[in-house]
Amino acid sequence: MEVKSSFPNFKNKHTKDSLITPKDFLLYLKRRRALPKFKPPKGIIFCYSSTLLDYILKNHRVKKIKIHGIHSDIYLLKDTNYRIGIAKLAGIGAPVTATVMEEFIVLGVKKFLVIGDAGSLSKRLKTNKIIVCDKAIRDEGTSHHYLPPSKYAYATKKLITKAERVLDKRGLEYEVGASWTIDAPYRETSSEVKKFQKEGVLTVEMEAAAVFAVAEYRKVAAGALFTISDYLGELEWKPKFHLSKKLLEKLFLAAVEVLLTS
Repeated sequence: MEVKSSFPNFKNKHTKDSLITPKDFLLYLKRRRALPKFKPPKGIIFCYSSTLLDYILKNHRVKKIKIHGIHSDIYLLKDTNYRIGIAKLAGIGAPVTATVMEEFIVLGVKKFLVIGDAGSLSKRLKTNKIIVCDKAIRDEGTSHHYLPPSKYAYATKKLITKAERVLDKRGLEYEVGASWTIDAPYRETSSEVKKFQKEGVLTVEMEAAAVFAVAEYRKVAAGALFTISDYLGELEWKPKFHLSKKLLEKLFLAAVEVLLTS
């Protein structure tokens, strides 16, 4: 007997209230005196690259906030009057990003930007081009616990428009388009790449769809900006991670401006 696939396994769970909330967890930390007092930043940049974090710490004055129990260190940028923070996550992928994002929302953060590397599905994208992700295919699990079934989760339009303006002003080349968010990087198949190429999908990564879904569910703003780190467009893997470092540094500065001025 054929079993029909259904995810999540509980139908319409996105309409149900959570048993445990991020507010519950933060109240627990507060009772344990593990939640320091600090003014929450206006916006958070999610950072996954240790190399990028090293650059930030060497070139910018920051105030580090350590919250035991949250899977991220927070670095508040002094030259933004501590209005922008960098969250260096303890891991990659949708679940950890969504969890930390939920906790920051309870703390009062209203705007989020993911910046990092993504794989190119296109044969024509160059490593000197930034990708402004306006929507993401929901091929991970996290987003389906927040929103009803759909192919895409969408970035916040106003944040994407602001990102385009900032990149134009800074003279950085970019392209706006869709990404494919997947939980299993070692299960990206040639068949999927060919299919998404035909649909015009530009990149593949592990977080965007979940971030967009959490933002929509919690009524905050979110976007994602990528550099190209590797190529899958010719149906073989061509790593170029070593070429994205400088552009990622420029992208970080642009992301700070986007959050400050939006």
